[in-house]
Formats: sequence, structure tokens, C-alpha cells
Amino acid sequence: MQQTVLILGGSGKIGAHTAAAFWNAGWSVRHFDRKTDDMVTAAQGVDVIVNGLNPPNYHNWGTLIPQITDQVIAAAKASGATVIIPGNIYNFGDQPGVFDEHTPQTAITRKGQIRIAMEEAYRASGVQNIVLRAGNFIDPDQNGDILSMLMLKKALKGKITTLGDPEAMQAYAYVPDWARAALALAEIRDSLAPFEDVPFPGHAFTTAELARHIAFVTGREMHVATFPWWAMSLLSPFWELAREFKEMRYLFNIPHEISGTKFHRLLPDFTPTPLDRVMEAGLPADVDPNQVMRASRRAIAAE
Repeated sequence: MQQTVLILGGSGKIGAHTAAAFWNAGWSVRHFDRKTDDMVTAAQGVDVIVNGLNPPNYHNWGTLIPQITDQVIAAAKASGATVIIPGNIYNFGDQPGVFDEHTPQTAITRKGQIRIAMEEAYRASGVQNIVLRAGNFIDPDQNGDILSMLMLKKALKGKITTLGDPEAMQAYAYVPDWARAALALAEIRDSLAPFEDVPFPGHAFTTAELARHIAFVTGREMHVATFPWWAMSLLSPFWELAREFKEMRYLFNIPHEISGTKFHRLLPDFTPTPLDRVMEAGLPADVDPNQVMRASRRAIAAE
């Protein structure tokens, strides 16, 4: 019997890639239109709800995230659906290390505290919920991800932007991989607990490692420039995004990655996209694909 998934936020990177993953696996995919649909009505008859809704540019999280959470819980209760949400690492504050489902949640930012409260609401709701927790998302479609928007925006001019310590290990998640993982967890949901915190290991690399790889791929030297946080400080009183983004500055100086222990126990056959392809996903669209292919072949031949 064909199963049905309701995608919330289908125009965003999480929603778009997750819809494709479920569709390719033979699921019936239903999209929620927040302008016209009632969520409880839209969820009738669905087996899984993927919550890809997120106020853009951190807009009014304190009000909108709880509202969205309440709506999703009501829809899941009415339909009996399992909810899958993309968790993040804001919950862990400024502690470095390898994060897993047992890492203390000691958020030091308002956004981190909002995310903790959101997850607690799901845990207490009685609906089955899977938090698939990931680091910074990398979208090959370059839909508002940090790699293409900031870090590699000027790579073809020989410049890579670091938002913090270029030697600090950082956790990343390739969105198509996250979507495939969400699908795989949905298909084994009957064996999972009512609330599952599943760390998604993805990939981890430093900005310095990224710069070396992009230099190899493009055949030119890369200068690592520091992101102008001073500009965010100047704009913060007038621009919500600058104010909210500045709050997360600490994260780019904290070396961290995400444990794969629980993830691989649940999904032992999952194979992630190769790291080089993930790193190259943020390159400007006019990069020569033949150049990338030639560089990749040289790397393989050198092994």
C-alpha cells in the first residue's frame, strides 16, 4: 500500500529535496500551502509529516516557531502521522566536541533556547517525532545555504570567506543526503521510540581544508578572508537578519562535529555523498564542470 507524506515548506531546501526523495521512493507526496490550506485538514490520511517550515532570515522566531510547532502537533494528532523535523546544533551552546543525542543542551542564544523549547513541545505532545539533527546545510541547488551565499561566493576570484577560525572543525549536512536519511527513518518508524533524537553525521571539515580543495579543483591559489562581522554589528539596530545572524558568530569558532554512532546503528546501509562533491556544491554556477572532473580524475589517479 502506497504511503503518503505531507511536506511543509516545499519551496525551501529541506522541503524540496525531501519531497524528491520520498517521491523517488514511491511515496505519494502532498504539499502544504500555508496561504490557503488548513494544516489539520491537509494532514488527513498522511503517514508522515516533514516539517520544513522555518521563518526566513530568522524572522520573529520567538513567536512564529511556537505557532508552527502547535500547528504541526495538532495536525499529527488528528492524522496519527509521524513528524520529522530538521534539528540543529544551536541547542548545545558554545561547548566544543563531538555532539550526540546525550550532549547536554546548554544553549547560550535566544534561538538555541527557542529550539530546545520546540523539541520539548514535540516530546511532550504524544505524537511520534524524529529530530534528525544536522550541522550547516549545503544545498546543491544553492537555495540560501551558507556555503554558496557566503563562503564560496567569490571562489572564482580566488577568495574564500571564513566566518570564524579557519582551522575549527565544522559540521555540515548535504541536503539531499539529509532527505534520504529522513526517508529511511520514515520507513523504519514503527521500530523507533515515540521521540527520537537522531544525530546526522554528514560531513565535517575546516574552512582551511575547504580552501585547499577548491584551490586544487580550480587550479588557482585561494585567499581566506574573514567575514566582516563588524558590518553586522553596525547594521544590527536596523536589520533583523544582521542582528540574528551576529548572535551565531560564536559557533564558527567552536570546533565540533556530529557523531554517527546512533545514525549508523539505525541505518547501517546509508552511504553519504562523497566529500569532494559536497565541498564543490557551493561553487558559483559558471565554474567549468570539465575542470572539476579533470581535477577529480587527477586526485583518483594520485591515490
